[in-house]
Amino acid sequence: MHESHIKGCMKAAEIGFEYLDDAIEAVVEAVAYMEDDETFDAGRGSFLNEDGDVEMDAMVYSMDNFGSILGVKHVRNPVRLAYEVYKSKDFSILVADGAEKFAEEKGMELVNNDYFKVTREIERWKKLKKAGFKPIEAFSTVGAVALDRDGKIAVALSTGGTPFKKAGRVGDTPIPAAGGFVSRNGGAAATGYGEAILRYLLAKRVCDEMSSFSPEIAARKCIDGLKSMGGYGGVICLNNKGEYGYAYNTKYMAVAFKSKEEKFSRI
Repeated sequence: MHESHIKGCMKAAEIGFEYLDDAIEAVVEAVAYMEDDETFDAGRGSFLNEDGDVEMDAMVYSMDNFGSILGVKHVRNPVRLAYEVYKSKDFSILVADGAEKFAEEKGMELVNNDYFKVTREIERWKKLKKAGFKPIEAFSTVGAVALDRDGKIAVALSTGGTPFKKAGRVGDTPIPAAGGFVSRNGGAAATGYGEAILRYLLAKRVCDEMSSFSPEIAARKCIDGLKSMGGYGGVICLNNKGEYGYAYNTKYMAVAFKSKEEKFSRI
């Protein structure tokens, strides 16, 4: 599925760029597009858990605030709900039924869980159930990092988790410092084996390293550190100068970038 990932990531970057007057809106729109594109493990097209259902997590993060939603099954665009939580002054994390109740209060679209299930993932689930698959063997998350003209950096992430995951399991994606983080140095979004990323606090480590190193070096140093403790994944990052970096120790990772001067999408 390399071609569809390359095209999907490029389209997400182009959409985000159209909203770059505000970094928060840019990352939300980029990730929302990937939730609607069944190529990705987020929104429609997500991996199924052990019960054959889709459970999704998302987070929106900036220096000002963050908002996370965990374990939702019926919110068409989890990242948009995370943004609503981000804008709330009363709470930062909502889970499962409480998150979906809040979505209804905000007039958001709720759909049947079957909406998120595509033939590809139903067939994968059947094979994995028969084979006794372990969730650690595969993972995927979509994320975006943006820097706007005012110097504001924002991060957004969304995921359906790992294939055949334990019902109710939450990985790194909606957890600040692990799946995503923003500091004065820059912003980072992670993907990979969530339990290792949670222990290592991958996104924060990358942001810390960007105080002394370029984004590319910071990303590589931290991915090497993740691997040293048996973790696998990848990270994308931007510093406060608009310089980008990414690194991974998995076989593949799809990534795209767009600015006024440059754009690319590759695996």
